[in-house]
Amino acid sequence: MFEKIVIANRGEIALRIQRACRELGIKTVAVHSEADKNLKHVLLADESVCIGPAPSTESYLNVPAIISAAEVTDSQAIHPGYGFLSENADFAERVEQSGFVFIGPRPDSIRTMGDKVQAIKAMLKAGVPTVPGSNGALGEDPETNMRIGREIGYPVIIKASGGGGGRGMRVVRSEASLLNAISLTKTEADVTFGNDEVYMEKYLETPRHVEIQVIADEHGNAVHLGERDCSMQRRHQKVVEEAPAPGITEEVRNRIGERCAEACRQIGYRGVGTFEFLYENGEFYFIEMNTRLQVEHPVTEFITGIDLVREQLHVAAGLPLSFSQSDIKIKGHAIECRINAEDSKTFLPSPGLVETYHAPGGPGVRVDSHIYSGYTVPPYYDSMIGKLITFGNTREIAIARMNTALSEMVVQGINTNIPLQQDILSDTAFKAGGTNIHYLEKKLGL
Repeated sequence: MFEKIVIANRGEIALRIQRACRELGIKTVAVHSEADKNLKHVLLADESVCIGPAPSTESYLNVPAIISAAEVTDSQAIHPGYGFLSENADFAERVEQSGFVFIGPRPDSIRTMGDKVQAIKAMLKAGVPTVPGSNGALGEDPETNMRIGREIGYPVIIKASGGGGGRGMRVVRSEASLLNAISLTKTEADVTFGNDEVYMEKYLETPRHVEIQVIADEHGNAVHLGERDCSMQRRHQKVVEEAPAPGITEEVRNRIGERCAEACRQIGYRGVGTFEFLYENGEFYFIEMNTRLQVEHPVTEFITGIDLVREQLHVAAGLPLSFSQSDIKIKGHAIECRINAEDSKTFLPSPGLVETYHAPGGPGVRVDSHIYSGYTVPPYYDSMIGKLITFGNTREIAIARMNTALSEMVVQGINTNIPLQQDILSDTAFKAGGTNIHYLEKKLGL
């Protein structure tokens, strides 16, 4: 096991990684921007290194500074968390070329799954169901592209191969609009992602967002840890997540999960990862794989009893998984609400001084947050200030505990989206389970 690692991230995920390291006896180095010198994990780290000014381009995305911090502190590995450089294959490669371990997948795996076209090809080979589409990049021939559109059936969606996070996508509802949409998306993709390759898929009107958590080691072992439902979204950003997904049977879970695990074996995947699917009319359709730890990993930890960050560290150190597929038993239900420093109606960010902070508690309640009374939320980064997670033997108990926890949580001095979360938790359709990815935006009138 590692003796010392660099945590190349900030906020609640940096603190989460640090806690796992402490359990394993690993020393931590917190790299931080000038604006983040008072972050909780920085204050608690064995060592800290300032890597630049507040803007993330000059600090958390500053590859030479992060690697230099690992060198001067004699660290052995770098954990990227999520966001920032976590899915940057060039960064992973630089880390390994500099003699450190990248706590994540190999660079070639990140590249393969980061390119949507290559990822779809890999999934088709492994038998993972994909959305009906071009199954590859669109060429320049207009007649061929129109034929593909007719075969798929309208509406279709044009996607940038290098896109993500809801960017680089355009819905087309008629053949008359197809060629112009392809041209516009290619131009945008080239400017935004430096890659003008686009592909075409069937546009599903009312799907749910269901994802499968996997973990694999470098010894050929791969295991799935069930599914999560992340359909409650606003502008492609998840707001509430839960596990297991309402209405998914054990037989369906095991069937799709094993295909994902097999895909990991075929591409030689190492580390944690998430296969994201659209789910409609009982069918799964692969859309992308996130080659990193997910924000919503705690709900999976609750229902499986597996510490994903701990296992991530074990796998990165070259150790085999400490469990097999037969050891995984799904028990109970867990829900996560993302707590953001923002106005719950306008969604405008609300940085500033946290005058008072009180975390909720009780049976089945977990809070992953880096804030404290007297902490100032900076304006430079993502507005998420924590995650509230509840667990119960049933979904109804998990919801009841979340309602209680939200009412107990106190964050004064800044605005938060707690009122929005309370509104969602009391919504009749949410309580029934199985809402689609468009439900929240329609509810909010967006």
